[in-house]
Amino acid sequence: MAITFSDLHTESGLKSLNDFLNGKSYIFGDKLTKDDIKVYAAVLKNSGDSFPSVSQWYNCVSSHLATSFPGKAVGVSLGGKTDPAKAESPAADDGMDLFGEEKEEEKKAAEEREAAEKTAKKKESYFRWEIFSAFGC
Repeated sequence: MAITFSDLHTESGLKSLNDFLNGKSYIFGDKLTKDDIKVYAAVLKNSGDSFPSVSQWYNCVSSHLATSFPGKAVGVSLGGKTDPAKAESPAADDGMDLFGEEKEEEKKAAEEREAAEKTAKKKESYFRWEIFSAFGC
């Protein structure tokens, strides 16, 4: 059974979601599903008292997500009306490189691997030469 919600950022969209959620805890069934997450992502904020069913559902989904993803989001904001002066600075570097640039540690580790491989090849080559020499090849 597929249902479509549209314009969940508008009052009319929230009203249709509120009517659908009246008497329900989740979009489908009796537990949190991907459908709830998808709709949750489209709802910009808790509607409060204006749409009580949406508000109750939003709080329920939020509580599930909070336990799955603990901690405070930093460095990310949604929407286009954020004051840059008030934006939070991102936390310390988490080691994630989105642009594929190598860090000094990675460069050093790569160089050490290459040196180790060259040494191993030289040893293997020398070992082969000794075997062939022993048999007069």
